Amino acid sequence: MFVGGNFVSWKSKKQQVVARSSAEAEYRAMTSASYELIWLKHPLADLGFVSHTPMILFYDNQAAMHIASNPVFHERTKHLEVDCHYIRQQVQAKLIQTSYVRTHDQFADVFTKILPFGQFHRLFSKLG
Repeated sequence: MFVGGNFVSWKSKKQQVVARSSAEAEYRAMTSASYELIWLKHPLADLGFVSHTPMILFYDNQAAMHIASNPVFHERTKHLEVDCHYIRQQVQAKLIQTSYVRTHDQFADVFTKILPFGQFHRLFSKLG
């Protein structure tokens, strides 16, 4: 998580369930990230940093982003628990906005993957 361009939080978690598809696993991860985004908004508001613009959640899985932004019930997602659709509610309420980021530019890869030297340093330098 970045606040004002500054790196403030990072989380890696082993998922408790087996997903049927990578889109489902990514959607569950988006939901988890949205919980943290909403949580971060409250202490910042208590400190006087109130923002009325949507928080941006950058993501590299377009299928998961489509599920989050499309309010139509999908036959392929009927098995997802109701709490997983929290991200969809936040997008519809315009509290969170999703934005696509190419996998090559995903900051979290610095913490989770073995990267080529050049890509590692390029991403690491952008962390601030």
